[in-house]
Amino acid sequence: MSRKRKVGLREIAEAAHVSTATASRVLNGNWRVDGEIQKVVMAEARKLGFDLSNRYKNKTLAFLLSNREMLHVFHSRILSGAEAQCTVRGWDMVFLSCCYSQHTPWNELHLPRIIGRSDLIQGVILAGTNSTNLLELLRRKGITFSVLGNNVMGEGAQLEEYDAVYADDIQGGLDATQHLLRLGHRHIWFVGNSRLPWFARFLDGYRRAMSEAGEPARENSIDSEDDAECGYLGTKSLLARSEEVTAIVAANDQIAGGVYKALRDKRLSVPKDISVVGCDDTVGTWLYPALSTTREFPEFLGKNLVETTPRRSEDPGEKPQQITVPTEFIRRDSCGHPFEPRKELLHEALHSSSVS
Repeated sequence: MSRKRKVGLREIAEAAHVSTATASRVLNGNWRVDGEIQKVVMAEARKLGFDLSNRYKNKTLAFLLSNREMLHVFHSRILSGAEAQCTVRGWDMVFLSCCYSQHTPWNELHLPRIIGRSDLIQGVILAGTNSTNLLELLRRKGITFSVLGNNVMGEGAQLEEYDAVYADDIQGGLDATQHLLRLGHRHIWFVGNSRLPWFARFLDGYRRAMSEAGEPARENSIDSEDDAECGYLGTKSLLARSEEVTAIVAANDQIAGGVYKALRDKRLSVPKDISVVGCDDTVGTWLYPALSTTREFPEFLGKNLVETTPRRSEDPGEKPQQITVPTEFIRRDSCGHPFEPRKELLHEALHSSSVS
């Protein structure tokens, strides 16, 4: 350290009534220092005008992907956005993955060892599918982190206690369903897995739109974590039951792909017979016809997760941040008006399906 920096440390230590070594550890992001002491040291540093701009120079963030495939398209794009923001900041990033059960007590979970190296890792970005037991473990260990809020499992998860970044998928579900309603659809079904929190939030938006339109919500939830399978089985079961349906709200684009396949099996076309919308805009342009969907800006989610994480080290006493990234509904070719001739053809297809 320069002579000027040493003087600063000594002054901060005296003002905070701690040793110079403790002040140094706090300013260098050592998580093993008591949280209350960290707050005092950081407060005194700011009062004395200490330059904190270089605290994270040559620091590293860990991107932890939990309970997801490494090549999952949505989380890969979050990683891409996070990595790009780290490059802008001059920070490094390491990619880690882990699998754990949400039913395991927090004190029995095992983190990748490098996360405990406060001399190497400045903070952790939690992507993938997480649950509150891991969040509690990180909190108790004093490890700085931010989490993708949409994907946290657990009944009554109190994410207000943590730094979290969300995509506004509730608004996304509302916008997608309202688009179908404006086209004249009334028999609109939701297909997805409502047990998973990111789909449940999108479902909330769908329900709100249907309620505001005075229409009943029609839901077909399939308990599968294979998205394409969920869409395929959900749609096939609708057709087998001869449900009246003119449009389907798929909980994400991969589920919409399964919906398309099920409709093709019954020789029904999109949007001539049934209109379809999706969510996340990851593979919507790969489908034919191109899928109308809700864009969730995963790269921007990654950027915000990076910006949120070190802030907790700068001020441990700061109120946890809840950042919501807006969504955008993208109109493509998968939606049309529910014309009467199309309905008649659909009824014939549904009838033949039930007879077979």
